[in-house]
Amino acid sequence: MSNVLDEQLKDGSVLLARQPVFNKNQDVEAYSLLYRSDDGTLPEEFSDEQATASVILNNYAVASSDGKSKHLPLYVKLTQSMLLSDMLPNLPRDNVIFELLREDGISKELLAVLRDRKQQGYRFALTHFTGDKAQTPLLDLMHVVKIDIQRHDDAELKQLVNFCKPYHLDLLADKVESQDDFRRAIGFGFNLFQGFFLCRPVSIKGKSFTSSKVLLLQLLAELDSSTSTADSVEQIVINDPVMAYKILRLVNSAAFRTPKQIESISHAISMIGMDQVKKWATLFLLSGQSGKPVELTRMMLIRGRMCELLAEMLSYPQPINFFMVGLLSQLDAMMDMEMQTLMDEIPLNDAIKQAILTRVNQMGEILTEVQHYERGEWDDLSGLLDRPFYEVAYRHSLQWADQVLSSLNE
Repeated sequence: MSNVLDEQLKDGSVLLARQPVFNKNQDVEAYSLLYRSDDGTLPEEFSDEQATASVILNNYAVASSDGKSKHLPLYVKLTQSMLLSDMLPNLPRDNVIFELLREDGISKELLAVLRDRKQQGYRFALTHFTGDKAQTPLLDLMHVVKIDIQRHDDAELKQLVNFCKPYHLDLLADKVESQDDFRRAIGFGFNLFQGFFLCRPVSIKGKSFTSSKVLLLQLLAELDSSTSTADSVEQIVINDPVMAYKILRLVNSAAFRTPKQIESISHAISMIGMDQVKKWATLFLLSGQSGKPVELTRMMLIRGRMCELLAEMLSYPQPINFFMVGLLSQLDAMMDMEMQTLMDEIPLNDAIKQAILTRVNQMGEILTEVQHYERGEWDDLSGLLDRPFYEVAYRHSLQWADQVLSSLNE
């Protein structure tokens, strides 16, 4: 493990992940932070406002959008005890929405603190509202109400939405698992959405996806260099899931059809030949179109890098293969095709394909671990590593993916 990871591990006792919150156009409106300390309690870091603000804003709030760096709001979970004990960090009010965990009992003291904070300009969200009449006094003080749409049938959802309408709240549909869920939530009047529908192929139907022109230009420049190698070209290609797929697909095309299995992108580049890769990269550039979903690309890069880092931490052989598994594991969403069809069209080795399709072998096991971490399913982690290592790998992967996307924005 690198010195950088060793250094980060020193303060990695809190498990953190972030999940995007989308609007109706499937643009990212905010990120919801998931966190918990190793022993299941709330992190001690919240008693240190400076440390918390630094961790949240410096490491988790910056997202790249349309070539610019901007701060997206963060949903940060809080308990009543944290509110009442004045443990709230002094975070910029425009960048934070405090998510009040649903707990029994609404005291006058709690309402007074919420009212005071709201007057100061802070925003609050109530998580998993179920229509409990005891919580009605909270609605006047909330900015967002989050409702788990999997817990309610259509009649219940209609009743909940109608109950909330007079309070002029943003309604956030949680556990949106499919395009049908997304449309159902829109139909009921929700305007914010959270869940894994973006990872489903149908969720981005109709969009076209191409490689970044900046990355293609970088690739062409590298191919022009007298010192370029298959490995140096691979370091550029792996930053773009679509380009990686195209390179792999070329090996299996009529022009390069071969019965051999590909071990890596550099292997594919070696088989195609540097001159041929350059010609194809030029065609990619000339035929390029805009429209790539940035957040999905970010998720693919984060997942690939985290798989690779966990493999390195465990001293597994060929960590780059773990990167490939993570990177391509959401290719069905990117290409709007069934994963089995995609795997049939590229000559990856069987171990990589099976890891992606069925989550078997070491690579599949690591991919499953990363998926659990992304979703905040801490208790489902298998314990291959101590939990702080997951946090370190995730934090590093998040920063790496943001840096890659920032460098490629036009």
